[in-house]
Amino acid sequence: MLVLSKSSSRLKVIACSLASAGILIACNTATTEPATPPIPFKAVATLQDIMTAIIDPNIDFVWNSVSSVSTASGTEERQPQTDEDWRLLRQHASSVAEAANLLLIEDRPIAAANAVTSSGGAELTPAAIKTLIAEHRQEYLQRAQGLQTAAQGLLLAIEAKNVEELEKAGGEVEQACEQCHSQFWYPGDARPK
Repeated sequence: MLVLSKSSSRLKVIACSLASAGILIACNTATTEPATPPIPFKAVATLQDIMTAIIDPNIDFVWNSVSSVSTASGTEERQPQTDEDWRLLRQHASSVAEAANLLLIEDRPIAAANAVTSSGGAELTPAAIKTLIAEHRQEYLQRAQGLQTAAQGLLLAIEAKNVEELEKAGGEVEQACEQCHSQFWYPGDARPK
C-alpha cells in the first residue's frame, strides 16, 4: 500500500492546478489569435455609374410596370398579370435594393474624370458632391438606407402580387431618391419640383 505524505498530496494538487491552468491558457490563446483581416471593398463604379447603370434602369422597369397608355384605340391599362411578369419585376426591384448597399462603400468616386453630373444646370460638380457627402456622411448613409427600405417595400408588394401596394412603394422609392438628390446632388436647385 502506498502512503502519501501531506506534502506529496499538495504537490499533486499543485501539479494538477498548473496543468489545468496551462490547458486554459492554451485554449484562450487559440481563440484570441487575430482573425484574418476582412477583404476591403474596392469601389470600381462611380456613384454616377451606379445610378445610371443599375438604379435608374431597374427602377424605371418597376415604375413602368403599372401604367395607363393612351393609344389611337383608347386607353390601355398595364400591370403585371402573370407569374413571369412578377418574377421579372422582382429581379428589377432586388437590383435596386442591393444597389443601395453599393452606395455605402466609402471612398467611391462620384463620377468619372471630366464627367458632367449636371443635366439641367442645377447639379453640383463631382468634387462638390464628394465634399458634401464627406461632411454629412451619416446623413448620406441614412439616405441610402432609406432607398433600400423603400425598395424592400417593392419586394413585399411583389411577393403579395399587390398592384396598389406596388404603386405606393414605387412612390416611396421616388421620394427616397429625391430626398438624397436634393440634399447631395442639387441642394441649391430653386426650380419647381
